[in-house]
Amino acid sequence: MNLNSSKFYRLPLQYHFFFWITYFLFNTFRWGIYFNDYWYSLKTNLLGFPIHMTLCYLNILVFMPYLVYRKRYFLYVITILTTIFLMVIIKFNLTYLLITHNVWPEGPETIDKLTFNYSINMMMGELYVITFVTAIKITFDFLKEQKRATDLEKTQLETELLFLKSQISPHFFFNTLNNIYSLSVEKSNKTPKIVLKLSELMRYMLYDTKTKKQTLENEILCIQNYLDLERIRNDDRLQVNMSISGDIHDKEISPIILLTFIENAFKHGVNKNTGPVVIDIKFKIKNDFLYFTITNPMPEITKHKDNFNKSSGIGIENVKKRLELGYNKNDYKLSFKNKKNIFAVKLVIKVS
Repeated sequence: MNLNSSKFYRLPLQYHFFFWITYFLFNTFRWGIYFNDYWYSLKTNLLGFPIHMTLCYLNILVFMPYLVYRKRYFLYVITILTTIFLMVIIKFNLTYLLITHNVWPEGPETIDKLTFNYSINMMMGELYVITFVTAIKITFDFLKEQKRATDLEKTQLETELLFLKSQISPHFFFNTLNNIYSLSVEKSNKTPKIVLKLSELMRYMLYDTKTKKQTLENEILCIQNYLDLERIRNDDRLQVNMSISGDIHDKEISPIILLTFIENAFKHGVNKNTGPVVIDIKFKIKNDFLYFTITNPMPEITKHKDNFNKSSGIGIENVKKRLELGYNKNDYKLSFKNKKNIFAVKLVIKVS
């Protein structure tokens, strides 16, 4: 354990003050009622509490960090018992000199000298106070450690999500730049339009994906820009059917989650097929959930491979991880289906 993390005095000073004042008043009234002498109780507590406080702070600030936390248990027991005994001697002499010669009026007999029974009983009383304060200290340490662990987990989660987002953009732009390069080699007049659409996508990804959630409207608009880009590149051989039902307003979703599936469908369903291609995309909002479906033809070179739906490159694995980190298990369901040479992705995700 880090010694610094165990320091009780890191609590604000007012907490210490409030605790000791409350404890002092409680003890003064308790013994005042017992002796029916509040003045005597006040004097003995004024004498005893500095000893209580010294023992408690020695234990939680010195003995525990440097002995218990370093697993020097035997030395700790010897040290704490010796220190308590020395404090009992000090308490006995101060009580005898300043308050009364009968230093143990609640005891079974009059005590005017240090005895074994008196020493054991006083040491047990001091151990009680030390244990009580140490229990409070350990509780605060535990709560602080729990908060630190929670904050660390949250920070790690946010860092990992940011890393996953940063993986998507280069992957997406790499494929798009390849498309632009191919058209530029052909000296196609479509190149300027594609560059313009790409700039709009870059603006979205650079500035609108930094937040944890993005509006569903913006995400769909980004998808439409991407589809426009693909339509320009693929001409008449590409047919994209997109439908939206339900109210998409005031709905939020993790950015680029859906775009990853769109990009993956074109990568495998369009780029790897030579003939006409049909892509079907459906958005349906129902009861604060988005029912998203996209289907594309299987790549010609992998139509007979059963493991196609198990891996579709960086993008799909990335989005699986983002869903796992960013959503509760009950807030989404992702499934893949391969039937009659059609690959389908279905995502049900909470967007409220």
